Amino acid sequence: MSRPLRICLVSQQDLGGPPHPVPAYRFWRRYFAAALSEVGHELLEAPGCDWAASLLPLPPSELAEWREATWSRALNWLRAEHNRRPIDLFLSYLYPGQIHPGSLADIRRLGIPRVNLFCDNVREFRRIPREFTHFDLHWVPEFTALPLYRRAGLPFIHAPMPCWIEPSLHSPLVLEHRPASFIGTRDHTRAALFAEAFSIGLKATVFGPGWKDPAPAMIPSPALPGTFFANQLAFFRQHGVSALLRKVESRLRPEPPINFDFAPFAGPLLSDDDYWSVTRGAAVCLGVNRYPSPRHPLSKPDTYSRLRDIEAPMAGACYLTEWTEGIEQLYEPGTEIETYRDASELVEKTRALASDPARCARLRAAGQRRALAEHTIPCTLDRLVRQLGIL
Repeated sequence: MSRPLRICLVSQQDLGGPPHPVPAYRFWRRYFAAALSEVGHELLEAPGCDWAASLLPLPPSELAEWREATWSRALNWLRAEHNRRPIDLFLSYLYPGQIHPGSLADIRRLGIPRVNLFCDNVREFRRIPREFTHFDLHWVPEFTALPLYRRAGLPFIHAPMPCWIEPSLHSPLVLEHRPASFIGTRDHTRAALFAEAFSIGLKATVFGPGWKDPAPAMIPSPALPGTFFANQLAFFRQHGVSALLRKVESRLRPEPPINFDFAPFAGPLLSDDDYWSVTRGAAVCLGVNRYPSPRHPLSKPDTYSRLRDIEAPMAGACYLTEWTEGIEQLYEPGTEIETYRDASELVEKTRALASDPARCARLRAAGQRRALAEHTIPCTLDRLVRQLGIL
């Protein structure tokens, strides 16, 4: 890249107070800001805009009010900033409900290319939402989501999930001082996998909410009049008829609960420093790429490559992750990372790696070298600007 860029970033920023009660979102902005600044780009953010507020389950009228107010504030600032000194790129991570087509059209008229990253295409969509048609280019991490964008006729690049780690973590550890470890919130797909794996001899620790003390079952709020059929229609539109039928069947014949006691295998909740200590220091760092979805039964869950597939090797972990389509485009399995396809292979490969420190050291070095050379945010940005013809 021949010169630093001025990049307007919209990536779930809030106003800096207590985080909103939604799943972790602040790391996206932190990763982008650190990675772009590190290579000399100028990061621009619209002041006073709480983009993350719309991640809350707002009624449609409140969401519409949020869109009008937030985009108006952001666009007024962006026009003034662009007139002061041209902006090279509008880079966002936006859900469909957060998008204001008129404002994106105004940004296009200013001559600023618009790129949107979205990380959960296969989990959220059966077809690409029409709101996404207002971008010039799409950053698509999931290999299995590429056909959705092709069918929609939208321009895209297939690139890894955006990840940044502290430069101090760029050297792999030589000595493994922890057992094999998995870090992540418990859900029923992960619980099913680890219950089977622990039952057949997996030696590992699981860290994260829900493993040691599962959260009590949520008591559903009473439905508002007239919302039941609207909710079912929205579910059908998002997931399709087969998922709706599976939902009805699960109500009539619910799957038996996973009664496995994970407490003996569960570690404490981790601080940020402990997170990296476990990731890097585990004899084997485990990844899980399955996810809960009404479109797929628990016995045959769907998978896609997650942020952990970039983050762990980049930090120098000896990484063993669940195989998913497209993983071979990121790494050479067996040389840079290892993969498993089911619980028995997870147990077998964890045991083999934990007993072979020399091979673990080779995987650590090779995986980290590949991630830092090809899977960083600046690497993807170079591809974006070339495809857009910015420079």
